[in-house]
Amino acid sequence: MSEVVDHLAEMTGFRDRDVMDVTLVCALRDLLEPLSVAIFRCVGDAGEQRWLTRARLGADDAVATADPLWSDPAGLPLLQDYPQRLDCMHSRAVVQGELPAWADKAEQFISLFPIATDREVVGVLEVISTQRMSPKAQRMVSSVLRIYHNFQGLLDYSERDTLTGLLNRKTFEDSFLKAVSELPARAILADTDDGRRHEGSSPRYFLGVIDIDHFKQVNDRFGHLIGDEVLLLLSRLMRSSFRFHDLLYRFGGEEFVVLMRCEDELDAAHAFERLRLNTEQYAFPQIGRITVSIGFTQVRIEDSPASAFERADKAVYHAKDSGRNQVHSHAELVLAGKMSEQAQLSAMELF
Repeated sequence: MSEVVDHLAEMTGFRDRDVMDVTLVCALRDLLEPLSVAIFRCVGDAGEQRWLTRARLGADDAVATADPLWSDPAGLPLLQDYPQRLDCMHSRAVVQGELPAWADKAEQFISLFPIATDREVVGVLEVISTQRMSPKAQRMVSSVLRIYHNFQGLLDYSERDTLTGLLNRKTFEDSFLKAVSELPARAILADTDDGRRHEGSSPRYFLGVIDIDHFKQVNDRFGHLIGDEVLLLLSRLMRSSFRFHDLLYRFGGEEFVVLMRCEDELDAAHAFERLRLNTEQYAFPQIGRITVSIGFTQVRIEDSPASAFERADKAVYHAKDSGRNQVHSHAELVLAGKMSEQAQLSAMELF
């Protein structure tokens, strides 16, 4: 019992979800001594949903492995490729059985447990062992998962906007600094077939600021309840317009922020334009049509959260001054002579 308590104390000692998932599989491996333990999450758009490995640990593995958060969904296995996992999600119950014949693993058993939020089942915990899991072991795993679920709920409460369910402003800085830490100190150069040196592949992050046009008029004409409904519906449009791993925030009022990883500025522009168009074409109940103005910028190695936000925010103001319902890149505005670079801001100025 003391070993279980120690693992639970370790698991709930972190506020980082990645670390929590790794700690959970480590704890269950130590407690159950199976062949492997893994957490799989369901990601992607409806009809094209995939399995993302959040953490996996084999019996002899020194460290857990996981799919990168920024994985290309096309490279992940489809949900239907693993019917036992799907059965577990749909039934919201423990599923046990032998590994399927195609797995070519004799005398191995699989135990699957649903991982749920307050609203939906989002993934499964998979345990593979040489023996069928006993009822006592099942109860222990289910109890650990209840604690895991409750702690995830506490994190959601502290990290998410209560109206829209998007991430809130206070979580932004940590995510931003984590993204900056992944940027190379200088451009990575790679040899190509033409014998020249070109900039190689490296992570690029973009920060976008989204502002609802004339939102005050919505509140004044229709009331704050309808205004809240607009915010909620826009958050849903954002989820459908961006990828599952893009980080979406509500900063307060009618202001939203997106932090995402893209190949280049053109890809980022296309993503923001997709949201602008989806919003323009959506029929909002009672009020009809609304539009958004969007500004974005590439995140730089020397950036603070405030400096990157300020550049994107300036591009938003340019969009509003130019007629609203537009997407503008700060870098393009500077290049066109419509805006100048500002001095670097300290993190204290906005945050």
